Amino acid sequence: MIEFIDLFAGLGGIRIGFTQAAQELGLETRCVFTSEIKDAALKALNHNFPGENITKRDITRVNSNEIPYFNILLGGFPCQAFSFAGKQKGFLDTRGTLFFEIERILKDHLNNVDGFLLENVEGLLKHDLENKNDEIGKTLKVILNVLRNLGYNAKHILLNAADFGIPQNRKRVYIVGCKKKFGEINLEFNNPKIATIEGCLEHGMPLLDTDFTKLLLKHYKPEQLQGKFLKDKRGGKANIHSWDFDYKGVISKEQKDLLNKLFKQRRRKSWASLIGIDWMDGMPLTYEQIKTFCDIPNLQEALDDLVAKKYLVLEHPKKKVVTIVDGRSYSERIYDETKPKGYNIVTGKLSFPISHILDNEGQSPTIVAMDMNCLGVVDGNGIRRLTLREGLRLFGYPESYSLEIFNKDLKHIRLGYDLLGNTVCVPVIKSVAMRLLNQIYIDNHE
Repeated sequence: MIEFIDLFAGLGGIRIGFTQAAQELGLETRCVFTSEIKDAALKALNHNFPGENITKRDITRVNSNEIPYFNILLGGFPCQAFSFAGKQKGFLDTRGTLFFEIERILKDHLNNVDGFLLENVEGLLKHDLENKNDEIGKTLKVILNVLRNLGYNAKHILLNAADFGIPQNRKRVYIVGCKKKFGEINLEFNNPKIATIEGCLEHGMPLLDTDFTKLLLKHYKPEQLQGKFLKDKRGGKANIHSWDFDYKGVISKEQKDLLNKLFKQRRRKSWASLIGIDWMDGMPLTYEQIKTFCDIPNLQEALDDLVAKKYLVLEHPKKKVVTIVDGRSYSERIYDETKPKGYNIVTGKLSFPISHILDNEGQSPTIVAMDMNCLGVVDGNGIRRLTLREGLRLFGYPESYSLEIFNKDLKHIRLGYDLLGNTVCVPVIKSVAMRLLNQIYIDNHE
């Protein structure tokens, strides 16, 4: 019997993939300890693993003596500190230091722990990079060195869920290790399995009937919306802007032309030097600057109307501020009130009820928690949100896993979306776990 612990458990995706791998190899497993602090995650865990009575546990307050004997440690330690979506503070962020809780537990149970499987975001790979030619950054080097110093052969690999039969381009770093006596784990994977979103979808579900969907379908046929993004901060053929379907109010063709020109101009590097700031993707431009590329009659009147309708915002440029703590640095943008205000496209990520309509015949980009609530699918002649069952399939969860406890209303459904956006792709975990288990319990027991 292989006994394991599941730290930062979330929905339990790592333990599911690990258990699936063990079953396929004819090995028996048992989870002896689970650590999770989110109330919603705890509800999901207890619903799907009845009888275990999983309670809230803050791993920083758990004494190692409270953890029963175990052989394998599983952990999807918090990723926000290394995520591209955050400020990437890494170990400067308290969430980044939670890796050292894993070190503490491994050290205190060293005699009986054969190996581990950890998962984190792609941003961990090159976080705190010393040299642009380096394959990994200082943060991951520290993590690997800590694990190796404990006596493990620790390896890392970046894998994309899209190669494992999941219709989602989701790249994640997997850190796997076993005691040195077991040898090196082979982490080479070939023969990708490709799937499309269609295989995850339910059909004939209730459609959205809102002012937003009515306007969108007034301007576009359902089939034209497949794979489209609805964001005002990006361009290209795959993007629909708010002004393309008069979402914030009807405006003239002249105003739409102005917005399209400003949308491109605000990214030009030459404006950064004129404004006196480090370049950023989307800088506010003054009336005088806009007039150089869009000298239309009543320009000021057109700009004022676009601000009133919230297509534009009048704001100061943002300067880049670098903060150094303990020899490590991170940067952020803050408004520079010494510079004159300019006009900028309103680009809030949650500007639209639906920000991306999935392509049924394609694959999804990386799904994160803040996007789950804004994902849409074409169903028949309309649009609707992704169901929780479809969300589970997009992460490779078995059909036996259920989030029905969150299907009460939109508020509860959003809790389910949040949990999904932070979870793992089960088939990838299974494949990695197969290599780990095979190395320790099969190859070394022939």
